[in-house]
Amino acid sequence: MKTTQIEAFFDTLKTANPMPNTELEYTTVFELLAAVLLSAQATDVGVNKATRKLFPVAGTPQAILDLGLEGLEGYIRTIGLYRTKAKNLMETCRILVEQHGSQVPRTREALEALPGVGRKTANVVLNVAFGQPTMAVDTHIFRVSNRTGLAPGKNPLAVEQQLMKRVPKEYAVDSHHWLILHGRYVCQARKPRCWECAVAQYCDFSPKVTAA
Repeated sequence: MKTTQIEAFFDTLKTANPMPNTELEYTTVFELLAAVLLSAQATDVGVNKATRKLFPVAGTPQAILDLGLEGLEGYIRTIGLYRTKAKNLMETCRILVEQHGSQVPRTREALEALPGVGRKTANVVLNVAFGQPTMAVDTHIFRVSNRTGLAPGKNPLAVEQQLMKRVPKEYAVDSHHWLILHGRYVCQARKPRCWECAVAQYCDFSPKVTAA
């Protein structure tokens, strides 16, 4: 994708979805953090099914701690790697209560110090909760960035760094959501739906598909 095409690419995505957001369900910053932590190697749909039952009962760090490890596992056992995630979430809640007054910190350093919170999770919280122009590169963003030629890279960090350079400032905050949704519903892994893609004209991959 040529640099001159990038603004039109994002303007098209914005026109179709002016106010994008995460598909994870949450009502507080802590619930967002917990949901993102639980979503690693799991679907948003699966996480939402579990948190719809968990959050009304335990929607704060202290309430999670009060459940106990076995109690928490009972709510999230339908999510992949639930035992590891339960331990991480419990320890994260303990740190939030003891070191942050039960509030989710606003810095990358403090977020990444929480168990189970890596760079991608921190980027989601910084972006969605605090409006920072971060790029949480998941499998969808990685695929779309490489396939379209928007921000090629051999690993998520390389793609993230390319995106931070190439995405125009006016689209920076929301671009993370547009790319995820585009990858999830249109630019899919096995069979990209190029015939219904609104941004196919800017994509390095699409002409090769339509010409085949």
